[in-house]
Amino acid sequence: MRKDQRLTRARDFEAARRHGRSRSDSLLVLVTRPNDLEVTRFGFSVGRRVGKAIVRNKVKRRLREVARITQVQKGWDLVFIARKGAASTDFHRLRRSTTTLLRRAGVLDTSS
Repeated sequence: MRKDQRLTRARDFEAARRHGRSRSDSLLVLVTRPNDLEVTRFGFSVGRRVGKAIVRNKVKRRLREVARITQVQKGWDLVFIARKGAASTDFHRLRRSTTTLLRRAGVLDTSS
């Protein structure tokens, strides 16, 4: 994932949480916020309650891969917050969950 596609600053995460809209399911919470840029930026938050460092990193790697292969509209900040169940699920279930949340948020790119 390119650097311009990542949310890295704490204030960007905070702005998304404060001013964005959230949707959730049993595995993930998705926070969406328009960003007035030509690129969609992704942020991933996996807290300690999900598991130890190895497990949290595995969940983040899977979420980054799902974000990489999913076509999303331009101009959004998207923050994925993993819930405890994300640690014990497989990649395909995580991808389904992500796609469903993106579709519900209306940011999934259906033109391709």
